Amino acid sequence: MRRRTAALAAVMLGAAMLGVPSTALASTAASSSLVPSSSLAPASSLVPSSSLVPSLVSTAAEGQACTPGTVVFSPETPVALGQLGAEDANRLATGKGIVVAIVDSGIDASNPHLAGVVIGGVDLVGDGERADGLSDTTGHGTAIAGQIAAQPVPGSGVVGLAPDARLLSVRTFRSTQQQDVDKGYGPTSQRLADGIHWAADNGADIINVSMSQSSDSAELRAAVEHAAAVGALVVASGGNRASDADAADAARYPAAYEQALGVSAADGNGRATESSIHGPQVDVTAPGGNVLTAAAGGGDCIFAGDAPASSFATGYASAAAALVAEAHPEDPPAGWAYRLTATGLRADADNRDDVNGWGFIQPFAAIELLPDETTRGPVSPYFDTTESAARPPSATVDPDHGASSFLLTREAALFTAIGGASLLGVLGILIVLRRRREAPVDDPSDVEREGGLLHTPDTGADSDRLS
Repeated sequence: MRRRTAALAAVMLGAAMLGVPSTALASTAASSSLVPSSSLAPASSLVPSSSLVPSLVSTAAEGQACTPGTVVFSPETPVALGQLGAEDANRLATGKGIVVAIVDSGIDASNPHLAGVVIGGVDLVGDGERADGLSDTTGHGTAIAGQIAAQPVPGSGVVGLAPDARLLSVRTFRSTQQQDVDKGYGPTSQRLADGIHWAADNGADIINVSMSQSSDSAELRAAVEHAAAVGALVVASGGNRASDADAADAARYPAAYEQALGVSAADGNGRATESSIHGPQVDVTAPGGNVLTAAAGGGDCIFAGDAPASSFATGYASAAAALVAEAHPEDPPAGWAYRLTATGLRADADNRDDVNGWGFIQPFAAIELLPDETTRGPVSPYFDTTESAARPPSATVDPDHGASSFLLTREAALFTAIGGASLLGVLGILIVLRRRREAPVDDPSDVEREGGLLHTPDTGADSDRLS
């Protein structure tokens, strides 16, 4: 886009040759509270981990549940695209010129849907995988990538909401399995912060973070603030109970930071459910259940079949933000977020809540919004909208209003009648006077006038008189 073109060119041309050791930015201490908002283990081999409960339904035949190496495509179109009005939105924007960084488990760029879409990346894990971040042993990041920018493939109905956007893979964890956590390859707050910082400095306009943690973090806060300062919007998960079953409804980070757009997962009716963690971090909701998208090492899979997951809701919100960013390149990141929140479908136009935030995103409406002082909803970065709520003032009843309204009306009518009559009299006098002033001047030879009629001199001839 308009920012950091030199940095982005460096990523595209030499991502695999980055001179930053993959362990240089990583923290060695794992954070047990930082977890992806969904897990992608095949349903046929479902095993609970320390913090994640996978939920996956495969489009493949039974026994081939999205198994890496088994390429199975679904001819169906993702249901979420219909819910989001993708056809209308894509007539206005497709994400062209926008770079979305996926700070996650990596991206398997070998999936046919992602051919030519991933323009670079980095590995911050240091587990021996590719230095450019283009590998994904878990599949979490690949699924998000497909939601955002999957390309059409023969035999498949899967396509991304922002198909012309380009992706950066910022690999920040290997998996949440205990053996990986013990080795220092699990998610950490420091590594996530480093990933956001790297994405912001290497050309990302939108930074997708489908992870959350319950504790505030100075380094994470600073990374989100830095991203906003250089023109990138962080779109982050509001939290998911399936991945953090004991979590209370409370703020989750980085979604709760002011500069981030926090996302909760909605069901088929567009409303957040108990599967999402509620709290002040929720700004909007997006589809998060039965998500048909790309799979690592394979073709298509349906994820979150048991319950909506905020990881996938975040993916669609990031794609919507990419559409808005393309349509409004002059806006700051806060403007892109504002358009999505102000146009969200909600019961009360003037208020948010901790369950649905400002409501279900509408990409088309967000793109078309012309904000002004009357725009209802969140605080605007463009105008003072404090008086925009169209609420009529409450009426009060006072039993003592003085004189009867009927008497007042009658007296007013009489006064008007008298005044009208007087006015007509004055007008009549003025008309007479004006006519006199405008009468033609008589010639001196004219005889005298009598009663306004010409008087002809009497010649004495009676025959000249009319009888």
